[in-house]
Amino acid sequence: MTRFHVVIPARYGSTRLPAKPLALIDGLPMVVQTARSVAKANPASLMVATDDQRIVDVVESAGFQACMTRPDHPSGSDRVLEVVDRLGLHVDDIVINVQGDEPLIPAQVLQQLASALEVSDAGVATLCERIQTRAEVFNPNIVKVVRDQAGHGLYFSRAPIPWARAHFQIESAGLPEEPGHFRHIGVYAYRVSALRRFVSLPPGRLEQVEALEQLRLLENGFPILVLDSAVSVPGGVDTPDDLQRINNRVP
Repeated sequence: MTRFHVVIPARYGSTRLPAKPLALIDGLPMVVQTARSVAKANPASLMVATDDQRIVDVVESAGFQACMTRPDHPSGSDRVLEVVDRLGLHVDDIVINVQGDEPLIPAQVLQQLASALEVSDAGVATLCERIQTRAEVFNPNIVKVVRDQAGHGLYFSRAPIPWARAHFQIESAGLPEEPGHFRHIGVYAYRVSALRRFVSLPPGRLEQVEALEQLRLLENGFPILVLDSAVSVPGGVDTPDDLQRINNRVP
């Protein structure tokens, strides 16, 4: 099995769901549930990176490692890099960024990402899955991705891409079978060298327009390998409704 590391950035503040990492899912803090899901993938190391001692305390009480990082990081990627530097990881090591609000992340997809990146010329790999409904294609909160023939991302957008001109001109609840529409799943595997380069780049114009961090890489000519997720990945938790949805799920 490919050797990889996982860092879980978990910031205490959240506009839509205050103290989100500590929100309870099945009686346990969300960040702990995320760490438990990640641990099933058997990473070489697993670290929760946070800006709040309360998160450190609950993570360590659950038997996982956590560290306090700088409070002024502009993104989770910057927080992950701080941990990478603290751990002294090699430039060719693989590190996966799993957000702390992904409590149901399947272990299988983390292994899939690491294995694919190990043999890829790209320095970054991420996931997608097919969109099944027209409503999801037109939902700006669901990020869409289109890829080239080698599976590299051509563009990520909140807009409905690709624009199926003929199909969208008619009243239909369905979607064209080809080339298909795919939602981006925001879990990233990086070679350390690529993560370091990414964080060093200034925010891109398209990144700022779409509010999508991954566009910074494409704007600067860095390929992103986009894999069809081996299994379905449940959505993360952004709002109180998401939290209720996950707590009400049928195990």
